[in-house]
Amino acid sequence: MNADMTQMAIIALGALLVGVAAFALLSAIFSGEEVPARRLEKITGARKARKSSTSLIDRLGDSKQEGRRRQIEESLKQFTEEEKKRQKVTLAIRLKQAGMSVNEKQFYAYSLIIGFFAALGVFALMRDSQLQLRAIVAAGAFLAGAFGLPRWYVSMRVKKRQAAFLDAFADAIDIMVRGLRSGLPVGDAMKVIGTEIPAPVGPEFMQVVEGQKVGISIDQGVERMYERVPLPEVNFLSIVITIQKQTGGNLSETLANLSRVLRDRKKMKQKIKSISQEAKASAAIIGALPFLIMGGLMIFNPDYLNPLWHTKIGNILVGGSAFWMGLGVLVMRKMINFKI
Repeated sequence: MNADMTQMAIIALGALLVGVAAFALLSAIFSGEEVPARRLEKITGARKARKSSTSLIDRLGDSKQEGRRRQIEESLKQFTEEEKKRQKVTLAIRLKQAGMSVNEKQFYAYSLIIGFFAALGVFALMRDSQLQLRAIVAAGAFLAGAFGLPRWYVSMRVKKRQAAFLDAFADAIDIMVRGLRSGLPVGDAMKVIGTEIPAPVGPEFMQVVEGQKVGISIDQGVERMYERVPLPEVNFLSIVITIQKQTGGNLSETLANLSRVLRDRKKMKQKIKSISQEAKASAAIIGALPFLIMGGLMIFNPDYLNPLWHTKIGNILVGGSAFWMGLGVLVMRKMINFKI
């Protein structure tokens, strides 16, 4: 009886690892994430986006004069063309966005090591099962360990870092506004942010300041910041500084209005998050219910599930159920993943 329970637990673990691998392979389709170029196109690409950008510019500065408006539109068009060239997000960029110090070769090496040990451990634990079943589950464990878990960890680090960045970004803009109003140049105001605001906001602004020492202008430095932190809020700052450099204007007043816009967006996101908590809780309960029921049956009546593990039809049903369960989880995640 103990051997059967151990075998069923190992098979369940293998099925879970296969599900993680399927989740990693399909999450790019259903995650709803948009590359930075698409975010920029929503602001400057289409006609509706141009109206939205014009509305933002109207709030951030005086655009009553037609000549200034044409200059702003030309600046936005040039900015859009430059962003389209950086549309592809590579693994190296993702690692920078996550704030990790490893390079691509090290990441691939660590991923292969994790996948190898995951497959070896599952294959060794299933020594009482059939060789074919052991090989299939070990292959799933290798895929999950080599491709699923490392990329999931990077995505988690990216989201966590971006959330921490947004929490302090509006405060950093306020510090910059106070510095400009007190007479400091833009570079010195950013340096104050780099020393006063904790990571990840402070180091990002410090990189912009350090870039000036090697000939990188402030607007180019903020554009590179947008590559490392692909958020619409950072994109707004890049647009503001680029337009101010080419058309002039009161930068402190413009940034003060931008700070209010950022705080309003933050409030809206928090409101959407609170409203969607009920749907997320329902999705979590629905997703966990089959596993809870299976765990209870394995504890109180293990023989009841033996046909699923010891027959060919049962194995097919388990594999199909795991696939459709993972697909359903991804669909529910897509339905409750609200973005503004």
